[in-house]
Amino acid sequence: MVIDMNEAQVSTVEKMRQVLAGTQALEFRQAGDDAGRYAWIDAVLRRMDYRQLKRPERGVALAYLQRLSGYSRAQVTRLVSRWMARKPLVKQYRAPEHAFAQRYTPLDVALLAEVDRAMGTLSGPATACVLRRQRDVFGDARFERLGSLSVGHLYNLRNSATYRDRRVVQTKTQPTKAVTIGTRRAPAPEGRPGFIRIDSVHQGDLDGAKGLYHINAVDCVTQWEVTATVQTISDAHLLPVIEQMLDQFPFTILGFHADNGSEYINHRVAGMLNKLCIEFTRSRPRHSNDNGLAETKNGAVVRKIFGYGHIPQHHAAHFNTFCVEFLNPFLNFHRPCLFSTDVPDPKKPGRIKRTYRPKDAMTPLDKLASLPDAASFLREGTTLEDLRQRACALTDLEAGAELNEARAALFRRVIERTA
Repeated sequence: MVIDMNEAQVSTVEKMRQVLAGTQALEFRQAGDDAGRYAWIDAVLRRMDYRQLKRPERGVALAYLQRLSGYSRAQVTRLVSRWMARKPLVKQYRAPEHAFAQRYTPLDVALLAEVDRAMGTLSGPATACVLRRQRDVFGDARFERLGSLSVGHLYNLRNSATYRDRRVVQTKTQPTKAVTIGTRRAPAPEGRPGFIRIDSVHQGDLDGAKGLYHINAVDCVTQWEVTATVQTISDAHLLPVIEQMLDQFPFTILGFHADNGSEYINHRVAGMLNKLCIEFTRSRPRHSNDNGLAETKNGAVVRKIFGYGHIPQHHAAHFNTFCVEFLNPFLNFHRPCLFSTDVPDPKKPGRIKRTYRPKDAMTPLDKLASLPDAASFLREGTTLEDLRQRACALTDLEAGAELNEARAALFRRVIERTA
């Protein structure tokens, strides 16, 4: 706040000392801007004949100006130095003649909002990968600038007013008795695809009625994900769906890892896996990361797509069809995932630090294709070329838009049948 002092009675250095000591009362009033304070400082310096003061007296005068003007010591010193050089005390700042060039236009921000709407607002590195693929893989000229967008500036654009104008965006596991089914240890894929982690997601209760269940299976190495929906998690409904899910993976399944829920830890599932020569492992106590990948995908994919509300069980067949025809192809051919890189920890010699670099974001298909001798892991009759052709049938944005339309139609059906 600018202060214009009515302190003409302060005409000596001794009176300034009394003001600083708090023994001299002053009457003052508020002024409007810095110009008033600059004029007051000029008047005080002239009245005190500042050029003729000795060094200790100048220190008192500077402290007086600092106390009553509200400026910092450095600012007062600069103003006094300017006055001593017989320069006028006026503000020297002026707005630049030319503003900084803006690289990303409002159209680019609107296009980013369209990408986030179609892809479900992925993480920064994954979204940057989608933008890059739209430009380089699918040749979309609209992404000429966005294809080079950094992850840091991507979040700046998401925080802009232009972006915000376009986008506004449980049942506990029951304990079971100790059984000897499955081996209690974490999967050990050793860089090979085919070791999946599986988990269940319940779609809520309503007035005592159970909702349907989603089954989510994710490969440890490639993050290839297959989601299905069942009416209940009883053997009659679950076993056929698990067999259907295993057949949707393009590579041979070598390992099956689950938590300790009774829907998987039972002799029917163990017998089916033993018949298919698939290793059966389950989570260890006090090792929450054993099935962490599947649980992470439950929140990042299943809950994001289907939400938390109750969905009646009799809609399970329609939701399972949606997963097979729209969701699973989108997840594996068009939705980038982050993959970790192990590097030596500079702070702890001998330790390995796991990092997630933006350049390592890629789709599960791209990760599968990047593995050494990837073709040797594929099922008989499946080739990488066939998978790439399916992936290129739609761009990432077209696949995302198709997924959103199918999901909207699916939930309209649920609302109409429930009403």
